Amino acid sequence: MKLYRTYIFLLLTATMWGQQAYKYPFQNPKLDAEKRIDNLLSLMTLDEKIQALSTNPSVPRLGVVGTGHVEGLHGLALGGPAGWGGKGKEPVPTTTFPQAYGLGETWDVELLQKVANVEAVETRYAWQHYNRGGLVVRAPNADLARDPRWGRTEESYGEDAFFNGTMTVAFVKGLQGNNPNYWQTAALMKHFLANSNEDGRTYTSSDFDERLWREYYSVPFRMGVIEGGSRAYMAAYNKVNGIPAMVHPMLKDITVKEWGQNGIICTDGGAFGLLLSDHKYYPDAYKGAAAAVKAGINQFLDDYKDGVYGAVANGYLKEKEIDEVLRGDYRVMIKLGLLDAADNNPYASIGKTDNIDPWSTEAHKKLALEATQKSIVLLKNDRQLLPIDKKKIKRIAVIGPRADEVLLDWYSGTPPYTVTALAGIKAKVGTDVEVTFALNNIDGKAAKLAKEADIAIVVAGNHPWCNAGWAQCPVPSNGKEAVDRQSLELEYEDLVKVVHQANPNTVLVLMSSFPYTINWSQEHLPAIVHMTHNSQETGSALADVLFGDYNPAGRLTQTWVKDITDLPDFMDYNIRHGRTYMYFKGKPLYAFGYGLSYTTFDYKKLEVSATTLSKNGVVTVNVTLANTGSRDGEEVVQLYVSHPDSKIERPIKELKAFSRVALKAGETKTVALTLRAQDVEYWNETKHRFELEPGSLEIQVGGASDNIALKTTITQK
Repeated sequence: MKLYRTYIFLLLTATMWGQQAYKYPFQNPKLDAEKRIDNLLSLMTLDEKIQALSTNPSVPRLGVVGTGHVEGLHGLALGGPAGWGGKGKEPVPTTTFPQAYGLGETWDVELLQKVANVEAVETRYAWQHYNRGGLVVRAPNADLARDPRWGRTEESYGEDAFFNGTMTVAFVKGLQGNNPNYWQTAALMKHFLANSNEDGRTYTSSDFDERLWREYYSVPFRMGVIEGGSRAYMAAYNKVNGIPAMVHPMLKDITVKEWGQNGIICTDGGAFGLLLSDHKYYPDAYKGAAAAVKAGINQFLDDYKDGVYGAVANGYLKEKEIDEVLRGDYRVMIKLGLLDAADNNPYASIGKTDNIDPWSTEAHKKLALEATQKSIVLLKNDRQLLPIDKKKIKRIAVIGPRADEVLLDWYSGTPPYTVTALAGIKAKVGTDVEVTFALNNIDGKAAKLAKEADIAIVVAGNHPWCNAGWAQCPVPSNGKEAVDRQSLELEYEDLVKVVHQANPNTVLVLMSSFPYTINWSQEHLPAIVHMTHNSQETGSALADVLFGDYNPAGRLTQTWVKDITDLPDFMDYNIRHGRTYMYFKGKPLYAFGYGLSYTTFDYKKLEVSATTLSKNGVVTVNVTLANTGSRDGEEVVQLYVSHPDSKIERPIKELKAFSRVALKAGETKTVALTLRAQDVEYWNETKHRFELEPGSLEIQVGGASDNIALKTTITQK
């Protein structure tokens, strides 16, 4: 009995001690998250709540340390051309990958998740070791590049909703990690919704029907929330069907109530002020602020406080409505572990127990190289000019404005080092091959060097931030945030012509953030490759591809048209009017999914696990693929579907599964692709729901949208 009493005493003492360890219930990680938030909100003053509507929901009086935002489309940005490291502060170097457009061209889901994980590790490290940045990462960009004139094409993975959604999910998972209780960082997707014109973006309306809203524009965001687990996104500047996105009912009615988004919904920078100045949607800031909070906005990226205070004072907004939205902020803070002790959070030790800057490690450098190698697309290779055999040449002429620089874009950080194309080529050939260089053809230098060389390599393309002030792009084919492209022609193609005239063995390296109408080059040059800007390993990866140490397998993620007149009116958001590979009926310069290899592949057999696809069902599609060439290589197996019996207008074809597959020379593999019923449903506008349309579903498999090797038909019911 005495022993029992002693046990009870110790148990009660331990329980009391545990309760006393927390000054407030919200600090107790064992409590339900919603109860913790209830307690926190009950302790906060109105002033503290309004302050928490910023991008940093800290409450110093209560010891709550929240976190702000950082940019991270292709690596953590704490520096770069935009100075993301902060005014007056030295940049923190971080691993810098190819632009998002280039990451998309890898078609590699596992790689993208690894890239995002590296970024998350560096974000945690910078925040916890250097006290720089924040843990809410503004990435990925889930927007769709429906038109190559869009200035921010470089930020998007491509034009296809399923593809972008799949890549978005991978990036979200990489940023947030796989711990069941905590996130490494929080993935904040941009920009909801249908934000793909820069000129007039602060007042124009993106207009389209309910089906396109559900089947196209919102798909990557929906996948990011439901499949990826993102609980943060940024509302776009533009209107959607006449209503500014940041006050649109879709924020709550669909993303919150249907999808389960219960975290951060923030404005874009300066968007609150634009409600009045550009959209002219409200008579004063008080009503605008009230509408934003009621719509679900819980973080403002500009001066909002006077508007919110005025909304409360005038009775337009109640304190409990502020409480409702603030819950989302603190759900994210709890998932990041910021209200808890570090004991059980595996990410809390990053930068605390280690002192090696992760961007200096070989593992992060190696991943940057791999991502860059995988992003390179071989567009043409006549006469097997590539890969270059170092043993058969004595002199290479490297020419062009992008040959000896690695250009960063507006959302880039500062890389720890860079390798230019020229440096990469020189390092690859060593002293056995002479490498000459000309920036341009002043005094005939480019032509002279090309004529003297065995092979000429012209490196040309856009400047990612136009080398100009905000909203300025002097070169018509350049574009960036706030500026759409006025031309798709490559201004440097005349330089390419001059070099080719001097030396028929001319390779064009198109280093660009978006497509160009390089019709002359495609017709006359023997070899063309495409890669994007920004990677710290640009030159090393390019040299690996040019000289055959890496067999290229990147694929295009956008339709490259032959002429700007092939495109519908830029502000026509109805993609059924001939936009993207799904509805374009002309012949493109390069099709969606296109890309070549130094080896060849043969699609031998296609089998399906079932001939019927039912609601919520899946069909496994097995493809027998052989590498019939003499080199090891990778193929991107792409599965498209069409709806021959549909009673409504459906795409000509649409991507629904893909896999990047490595095969050794002569090897044969069976590649399994999963076709989900939910991905082939259409939105019934009468019933306002997704439905599987009865009838035939044609399955097409091949190496590009215009290169289908095998087909079969199953039944939907």
